[in-house]
Amino acid sequence: MKKALYLTGLAFFFTVALMAQANNAILFAENGEKFQVILNGILQNQTPETNVKMTELVADHYKCRIVFADTKLGFVDFNMFFNEMGSEITWNIKQNNKGQYVTRYVSAVPIAQAPQTPASQTVVVYTAVAPPVTQTTTTTVHSQTTTSDGMSGENVNINMGVSGMDGGGNISINASGFGMDNGGMATSTTTTTTTHSSTTTTTGTGTVVTGSGMAVTNTPPPTQVVYVQGYNGKVGCPIPMSPADFGDMKETIRSKDFEDTKLTIAKQVLQNNCLTSQQVKEVMSLFDFENTKLDYAKYAYDHTYDIGNYYKVNDAFEFESSTSDLSKYISSKR
Repeated sequence: MKKALYLTGLAFFFTVALMAQANNAILFAENGEKFQVILNGILQNQTPETNVKMTELVADHYKCRIVFADTKLGFVDFNMFFNEMGSEITWNIKQNNKGQYVTRYVSAVPIAQAPQTPASQTVVVYTAVAPPVTQTTTTTVHSQTTTSDGMSGENVNINMGVSGMDGGGNISINASGFGMDNGGMATSTTTTTTTHSSTTTTTGTGTVVTGSGMAVTNTPPPTQVVYVQGYNGKVGCPIPMSPADFGDMKETIRSKDFEDTKLTIAKQVLQNNCLTSQQVKEVMSLFDFENTKLDYAKYAYDHTYDIGNYYKVNDAFEFESSTSDLSKYISSKR
């Protein structure tokens, strides 16, 4: 009995520990647009929804694409980051002041403290496997009816003999193969059956259909995006913030009066976004004090795309001691 209780408790402990290592993500459209979610190239929800909750996300970040059901709205790419495991983070999908669709961080709570999931919300368990292949066979039947005038026989042979050309004579005509059916008309029907087999494979980026005797259309590979011209070094995070979103971020920081508030907002944005070295440098220029610039430069290093260019942020410092301090901090992380 004691052994059974011990094993039950041990199983419960490991279950809780496993849950603590996973995250939940909630995405919802502010204006009710329906969408599908693609994480690391794998489609998560087969049916477009306005609110999607994904569970068992065990990585600390994912490359996320939100594809709207209304194709005119296009899609939104963003980096889904989790700073602490065992969290449930909510993002809002909305339009910014320029009418562009963006994602905005809403809240984060420990999963144990998260509110109960409403019955109307779609919940998807994260999968890293593409949906199964579907085999489809289509059979087409063509019928053709032919009507004839009832004549049978393919050849008509006429033999004519003439005798007695002087005064009297006779002509004999023999015809063969010229018989008439009693009905006067003949009808025949020919049926042709054509079968097409196709294979439909659903991936995170679209559908490819192939089959015998059918044209094959493959989605062309995506064009590689160059986020920092000429840079081919080590990458610290997947996709840097778009110029439009970065502009909104700077305006928000610039509008605040207190240095601590500016720093808090700047760090909060980095929890779910990625910057380039140039963008980090521009944010540092919004601070008034040297120690604030140094604090932000250290924090932003782990959220920078082209970390090989990070030396450029030193131009935002006024004192060489700050440059030396930042260099020591970066060396300690390698």
